[in-house]
Amino acid sequence: MKAYEQTLSYLRILKLKGAADRIDELITDAERQKISYMTFLNSLLSTEITYRITRRVQRNMVGAHFPSVKTMETFDFGRISGIGKSEVVNLLDCHWVDNQENLLFFGPPGIGKTHLAIAFGVAAVEKGYKVCFERVTNLMKLLKTSEIQKTAEYRIRRIMKSSLMIIDEIGYTPIEKREANLFFNLVSEMYEQTSIIVTSNKSFETWAEMMGDDVMTTALLDRLLHHARVFTLDGESYRIQHQRKEE
Repeated sequence: MKAYEQTLSYLRILKLKGAADRIDELITDAERQKISYMTFLNSLLSTEITYRITRRVQRNMVGAHFPSVKTMETFDFGRISGIGKSEVVNLLDCHWVDNQENLLFFGPPGIGKTHLAIAFGVAAVEKGYKVCFERVTNLMKLLKTSEIQKTAEYRIRRIMKSSLMIIDEIGYTPIEKREANLFFNLVSEMYEQTSIIVTSNKSFETWAEMMGDDVMTTALLDRLLHHARVFTLDGESYRIQHQRKEE
């Protein structure tokens, strides 16, 4: 018993919580199956690694700030045009994140752009990437207050350290001149460092009017479109379709 308590103490001192939590189970299995010391040690370390990976994924899911968790399994591909299931499956390996590529989703409201963006973000988190999700309205607030609010500063720092940034709903609300400048600077800093997913109900042609500066908008789109895959979606709004079914 003394050896057991000492071993448990060592595991806790070394902060091997996953191994400490399951050591009783592992010892029981080892005794029953009469496995070697090396196999037992391998199981103990494997348990700790699995625990740490799971914890990291959980932390990154919380840190991503997804408004809800969406997956590709619940997306209705038959309802829209502009992207196919096979294209999505090929992107779920997240190699495009390693290559700092961007995904840009354009189309009218209610067809699932945000669903797709979140589902790709969730897949990236599950593969070990750090992801941040922000609707553009909240992103603008963070950018404007990051120098005076600690919480905003911390969030912007996390965004800059992330592997993937999701910027949702560009075009639904007007963007002030100062906000546009801050947004341009953020995208410029992330350029070829961080992958970006954008959802927007506005076509490229109307972005200059939305941003209020033709030259800056051209430079912004140049950075977003370089190494990007663009999906122009169309179809009936899910919310309208759902309302019809209820009537």
